[in-house]
Amino acid sequence: MKVPLLVNDFLDRAETVFGDRIGVIDEPQQDDGLGQLTYGEVARRVRALQAGLDELGVDEGARVAVVSPNATRLLELFYAVPSSGRVLVPINFRLRLEEVGYIVEHSGATVLLLDPTLEELATVTAKHRFLMGTESDEALLRFDREPRGWQTPDEDATATINYTSGTTARPKGVQITHRNIWTNSVTFGWHAGVTDWDVYLHTLPMFHANGWGMLYTAAAAGTPQVVLRKVDGPEILRRVGAHGVTYMCAAPAVVNAVLDAGQEWAKTEDTPIPGAGRATRVICAGAPPPSKTIERIETELGWEFIQIYGLTETSPLLTINRRKREWAKDPIDVAAQKLVRAGAPGIGTRLQISDAGEVLAQSNVVLQGYWQQPEATDDALAGGWFHTGDGGSIDDEGYLTISDRKKDVIITGGENVSSIEVEDCIYALDGVAECAVIGVPDEKWGETIKAIVVRTPSTDIDQDAVIAHCKKRIAGYKAPTSVDFVDVIPRTATGKVQKFKLREPYWSGRDRQVN
Repeated sequence: MKVPLLVNDFLDRAETVFGDRIGVIDEPQQDDGLGQLTYGEVARRVRALQAGLDELGVDEGARVAVVSPNATRLLELFYAVPSSGRVLVPINFRLRLEEVGYIVEHSGATVLLLDPTLEELATVTAKHRFLMGTESDEALLRFDREPRGWQTPDEDATATINYTSGTTARPKGVQITHRNIWTNSVTFGWHAGVTDWDVYLHTLPMFHANGWGMLYTAAAAGTPQVVLRKVDGPEILRRVGAHGVTYMCAAPAVVNAVLDAGQEWAKTEDTPIPGAGRATRVICAGAPPPSKTIERIETELGWEFIQIYGLTETSPLLTINRRKREWAKDPIDVAAQKLVRAGAPGIGTRLQISDAGEVLAQSNVVLQGYWQQPEATDDALAGGWFHTGDGGSIDDEGYLTISDRKKDVIITGGENVSSIEVEDCIYALDGVAECAVIGVPDEKWGETIKAIVVRTPSTDIDQDAVIAHCKKRIAGYKAPTSVDFVDVIPRTATGKVQKFKLREPYWSGRDRQVN
């Protein structure tokens, strides 16, 4: 017997086994929030959403786009849209008008839902467009009828299209299937030890690789989910204490914010750090933090640090690094040196290093393809392996270490930024003859963006002008934080920019070209 592996399975189990349990706690400071909902209530709202989409005539396979910070209504769409045979397109709410407009158009979305605070996106539209809240509830929730249900369920059908910055100026739409999500969410939950005794805090944006799949894992395990709309170190500690949070996923910048808040807590509060000593886990990815940061998480916060590595294209889990029994007696500085590695392959994942030093992967979590980009798909899956674009090595223990990034992608605060996209933006500024964009180490963000610019003759543009120009045209987190002006940018004989030479002064003395 073969039963398709579908997104539906996760919320179905939550309703069946944990229907009366509080499943989601919405952001309390959000206008028009939903408060606390049981998993049974979430499932009922999801069916009402599906019935509403039926009424609109939204067919199976149609794309439903959403732009929103973390919110319960966003979470419901991750359950409602794919499980009815439709395709969810979660979009980064930090993107600019033109970027969001491109994704909506490229994906062919017929439905667009927008958080009401995103007033700058007022001109982005689709056949059906709703503001999330009372407007979307009235338009889509049909509690008086049953949804028609997915007529031809298929585990290889696309469940979500997640747009990610890559080596081209335009983002690529990563097609993630039901099978991808199912495999990732189940294996990730097993490796992270998620049970119905846990409480999950959404410190990670849900749009980011479907919240790394943890929103599905949590539902199947009956884990209460606490929605955090905006990252704030002190607020994270308060939520951990108020709700008994036991695990969260986070980029290094979020971890640093919590560490800073922890130091202030220790000075001003008479109580221990929330979550200390009760196996609170923080699962980190984006770029491996320094070993000193890992030490601080375990000593100052009293939390367990878990490292993972993956990409949007891999749903995302490829490797995981969690303290083994054999390391139990290791001093924290020794353990931190081991934990800084990307980790060992997750169950069902195979890795190898190409002759050129690139990390290659085979797994059931690897994307189906790039939406409407067959050539990019063929390149990414050449030879039956997914080409990550990252350089790395595998040690004698089978653990992967990432050493550099072969694609021109900068990871800052957990977000991918295409250097080509930023360069295209800078070239549009009068007075720029040449430019190159690189990532440089940054204690807070892991990496930050530096522009190297050659001015045209008789031009006096300065750093402020370049940064201001970028912030007007692309998302703020993509804009350079510093600009160096030079007479010449090094190139090969064929004219290719030698970015390794540009990076060298900033990465000198480090054994990795990622941070």
